[in-house]
Amino acid sequence: MDHLFEFLLRQGDNALVLGHRTSEWCGLAPALEEDIALANTALDLIGQTQLWLGYAATVEGAGRDANALAYLRDVYDFRNLLMLEVPNEDFGRTILRQFFFDAFQVPWLTALQTSSDQQVADISAKSLKEALYHLDRSVETVIALGDGTEKSNARMQTALAYLWPYTGEVFNDDATDQAMSDAGVAPLPSKMRAAWDVTVQATLDAAMLAKPDSRFAHAGGRTGQRHTEHLGHMLAVMQTLPRSYPDAVW
Repeated sequence: MDHLFEFLLRQGDNALVLGHRTSEWCGLAPALEEDIALANTALDLIGQTQLWLGYAATVEGAGRDANALAYLRDVYDFRNLLMLEVPNEDFGRTILRQFFFDAFQVPWLTALQTSSDQQVADISAKSLKEALYHLDRSVETVIALGDGTEKSNARMQTALAYLWPYTGEVFNDDATDQAMSDAGVAPLPSKMRAAWDVTVQATLDAAMLAKPDSRFAHAGGRTGQRHTEHLGHMLAVMQTLPRSYPDAVW
């Protein structure tokens, strides 16, 4: 297994899957401003996907490009966090999931800017500018919804209870993480936990939301060993055109 290739897939697949999920709100968001903001967030993430998966294709050296990695792989070839593939359900869950991801991405991409791999550092520097904006917006919206009406608070608390068991996977180190750390390409994800905890706790407190006590954590998405049924349904939609018309070009 090429650990760098695996590492790059994880970055690209996270952006791709969350980008697609976020794009599902296009034309359906509860307000015009949110519709535009979510569409822009999705576009940012898909742009990041192209950079990460494009580099992954180069490292793999098998003749595939970013499009082939995005649209012609099957479910268990994906390396995204499980949290990112679950259905949007409602606006509250979508925003809270985005916040959890953003709260990790900002310190993660900040650290990756000093990667020993120059291309990883360059992609991270570009992506960080977008991630900082995403975090500002998701923090603000989580607080507005949590500290809003009784109904909005209750729905955010429900979303929090659902998503919390998925957050632990973000920080599970494995052989690929250790190899990247040893090579100076990336720090261990677990090293980001303290910064993430601070951001999350401060935001949940301001949003009047109670963090669950459970330490149970789903796992398997980052390694491809386990995915929810939802990823298969999502890929069936996302990959229909390129799989049906493999020679199609824009």
